[in-house]
Amino acid sequence: MELNIPEGNSVGTTGGASIRSGARVAGLLGMVLAPIGFSVLFLSCTRLAYMLWHYERVAATGQAGFILLQGLRFDLVLMALLMIVPVSLAPLFLTHTRLFRVWRPMMLGYATFCFVFICFMELATPSFINEYDSRPNYLFIEYLQHYREVGATLLLAYPQQLLAGGLFVPMLGWLHLQAHKRLLVWHRPLHWATALLLVPLLFSGLLMAARSTLDHRPVNPATVAVTSDHLVNELPLSSAYTLLYAIYQSRYDEAGGRPYGDLPAEKVIEVVRRESHISPMRFVSTRYPTWHRQQSTREQKKPLNLVIILEESLGAEFVGKLGGLPLTPNIDRLAEEGIWFDQLYATGTRSVRGIEAVTTGFLPTPSVSIVKQSKAQHGFFTLAGYLKQYGYETGFVYGGESHFDNMRGFFMGNGFDYVIDQADYEDAVFTGSWGVSDEDLLNKADAQFRSRADDQPFFALVFTSSNHSPFEYPEKRIEQYDAEVHTVNNAVKYADYALGKFFETAKLSPYWHNTVFVVIADHNSRVYGDSLVPIHRFRIPGLILGGTIEPDVIEVQASQIDIPPTLLSLLGISGVHPMIGRDLTVPANRFGPGRSIMQFYDTQAYREGDDVVVLRTDMPPLFMTYKDNVLIEAQQAKQSLLEKALAHSLFAQLAYRDRLYPQQIAQ
Repeated sequence: MELNIPEGNSVGTTGGASIRSGARVAGLLGMVLAPIGFSVLFLSCTRLAYMLWHYERVAATGQAGFILLQGLRFDLVLMALLMIVPVSLAPLFLTHTRLFRVWRPMMLGYATFCFVFICFMELATPSFINEYDSRPNYLFIEYLQHYREVGATLLLAYPQQLLAGGLFVPMLGWLHLQAHKRLLVWHRPLHWATALLLVPLLFSGLLMAARSTLDHRPVNPATVAVTSDHLVNELPLSSAYTLLYAIYQSRYDEAGGRPYGDLPAEKVIEVVRRESHISPMRFVSTRYPTWHRQQSTREQKKPLNLVIILEESLGAEFVGKLGGLPLTPNIDRLAEEGIWFDQLYATGTRSVRGIEAVTTGFLPTPSVSIVKQSKAQHGFFTLAGYLKQYGYETGFVYGGESHFDNMRGFFMGNGFDYVIDQADYEDAVFTGSWGVSDEDLLNKADAQFRSRADDQPFFALVFTSSNHSPFEYPEKRIEQYDAEVHTVNNAVKYADYALGKFFETAKLSPYWHNTVFVVIADHNSRVYGDSLVPIHRFRIPGLILGGTIEPDVIEVQASQIDIPPTLLSLLGISGVHPMIGRDLTVPANRFGPGRSIMQFYDTQAYREGDDVVVLRTDMPPLFMTYKDNVLIEAQQAKQSLLEKALAHSLFAQLAYRDRLYPQQIAQ
């Protein structure tokens, strides 16, 4: 739209002299703030839609009004952050025709880009909530790095959402552009003195809107975390905000994340050592405080092989033996032949968390897993590196692309001799979005184990993937549990089928009698619920079996980090290492309440029996009781439990930051 002022005229020279300065300023504010109002209106509508979608959960908290009011507040925070620079500088560009003609298309393009980004994030939110019961966070960024797997998953699992997004996002962007073409017009040039006065006023006003408080710290997601329902706490936020905040928070990754509180380092080490149930006499270093000598409780005539089968997304609700659906007849049957863990809990909600716990015994942190952290890419302690000292050949067997989640990089830098991934399967029976089927994977693993020399023990981590959305598996293998083919229940049943076939073959192999096998889930399929930490969704199956393993049931509450030291005893290996998990072959560790540590996005729960402490960033800890699969407020605050929770969280950050978890130390 053309301006009705002569080319080259500037404010105060010609035209507009009769128009009051206040009217010009009001016109300026209306023009430059229009994109903010447009986006806030859109976000308010989508928020209301999500509240109606989850009406029962919102109504149960009684916070509907709070969500809407705080939602408006945080939408203004987001828009102030996005628009502070172009809006604050706008007065300078409105002092001259040519300057305005430069600023106008840049403002149109930038404002439309921001609006399209906001629309995209909001329209992507329902699928993310369905999967993670959360608004988009750092997982959204991580998965975008793996476009092949994620693209195939989206096409197969969410075709309607993709189509809707492909139609509505461009349409909304076009409407925004057309509307603001008519809004971004200017017939009343400003005097330069007025412009210079408005720039700091606009900047300071938007800065205050972005902070949204006069307190020492600006508002953040903790400001609206007033209920025990994680999703309801996030409804006042927009998905663009939660994603950008996750990117902002990632600057703490190299420090192991933001701490949940403070304890002196000496106290942290004292508590962590004590709670590991390791005799003080066994610790061997002051520089590396958790390094200790573990004495195996079993004697073996020769080193046993170790095979860890990490089952993708296998939560307790899918396992008949754990009171779940009747989808795992093979696991249920094999549980009677080995050591079964009745109360085993994952440390997180991602595969890399399971890998982190099971292969390194490392505690979870508020940051991303050490599998992806720079200081852990070489010389970090792993079972593979440890067993190499005893002559083991070590490897990772996977059916997908091993660069996913940096697995190959982490493994090859930390003691693994080889990696087998999708490129190594020449005649796969079935290949899906996430790689070859579990049958192909386990057949490959069996062939690999049979090819090993009898005089060299081996360790292998075998990671399945068939039970991953979009839940693809070969036809005519199972009797479907659900009528629809590609469901999690059917995929679990297929994964169990493939596992059963593998053990039928393995029991007839020459390696069966001198191998310890572990079947354990990396995490649950979907960790969600109306609780700050849905603890029941962290419960997973765990089974140890093999030719030397006698049937047993471990009933004490246990964590994934307890698995590695337990395995070392079953292998008959004594030595020095830094893992603080409890060796559950030691009778004394089978008594008492047990403990588990669970990282749920930026929240961590420390559970001992039914007592739970929930740690949150920038917020006081919550003392809870776990009863009937629900967290309720505890009648009494147990400070000793808080000390344990803080110590374990802080030690993980300390150990990563100061490199206290190396593969080897001088003794």
